[in-house]
Amino acid sequence: MEIPEEIICVDCGGRCRIGSYEPEEGWSEGMVVFYRCLDCLDRWDIVIEK
Repeated sequence: MEIPEEIICVDCGGRCRIGSYEPEEGWSEGMVVFYRCLDCLDRWDIVIEK
């Protein structure tokens, strides 16, 4: 499963870059990935769903 390298910050509208390393077995549903906003530095923990 592929996940985006970058998402939009809900708080400030800035760019959030992925901070988690991809597991050897790849991403799968139920895993948690975190992103960090480049503008406001908020952290976003996202649970992967289908």
